[in-house]
Amino acid sequence: MAHPGWTGFRFEGIGTRWEISTPAPLPDALRRRLLATLSDYDSAWSRFRPDSLISAAARRPGSYVLPAAASALGPLYQTLYRLTGGAMTPLIGASLEQLGYNAGYSLRPVGVPLAAPVWDEVLNWRGRVLTVSAPVVIDVGAAGKGQLADLMSEVLRDAGIEEHFIDAGGDLLNAGALGVDVGLEHPYDPDRAIGIVRLGSGALCGSAANRRAWGDGLHHVLDGTTGVPVRTVVASWAMAATAMVADALSTALFFVEGSRLQETFDVAWLTVHSDGHAEYSADFEGVLFP
Repeated sequence: MAHPGWTGFRFEGIGTRWEISTPAPLPDALRRRLLATLSDYDSAWSRFRPDSLISAAARRPGSYVLPAAASALGPLYQTLYRLTGGAMTPLIGASLEQLGYNAGYSLRPVGVPLAAPVWDEVLNWRGRVLTVSAPVVIDVGAAGKGQLADLMSEVLRDAGIEEHFIDAGGDLLNAGALGVDVGLEHPYDPDRAIGIVRLGSGALCGSAANRRAWGDGLHHVLDGTTGVPVRTVVASWAMAATAMVADALSTALFFVEGSRLQETFDVAWLTVHSDGHAEYSADFEGVLFP
């Protein structure tokens, strides 16, 4: 979505559509900086690119020095790995490939569901340095798109553009002075909304079983302890100060109750369950349609 009345810069990257809205058109040089930020992130973290840093870890064990942003991503994943009992993990890549979500997008399972490796047995993540004791397929998709939105916001702020609105395939970051009303997509019908929420300064990110879904009930939110798609939750939204945290927590809500996440994070949340009922925090200020 675009910020009402602002100018939009649209492009595609990391498998999704982006739109950055600003009060005035962005200079060409700044647009190139934003696209370079996207390219640099993709070259480090994409498991679909054989030349990415993270793809090297899928071929051979060793230590890999990642971009500076890895220093924030690692602790976030470690915390959520612990809170979800290993269900949410960056080691989920091979499990996704097993079910057909691979570089070729075959969307055809090649075997029974595969649990992710145990973190402490194969992975040591300290700051920018990621060390693997065996080849592993890393996937940071649960938080990476949000972090990239934050990095683009930093580029805009460094250029003196304090007010901006970033839509990363439905994950939203609002750095404008005014709030924006956002429709919450129906988990079974993308042309309908189940409610509206007001997004002030900060981020709103969602996760849904109907996004990146294929085959017989397969989708991209897998339980790392089993390699099986989550069936009890169909959609979730999280609001936080940064898009990285909101993005990650919208996935974590598939595994743990939002009230438990609030013990560690400053987050407002909404979870829609497969039986039709919804749970939400008192500070998730919006309207759910009957």
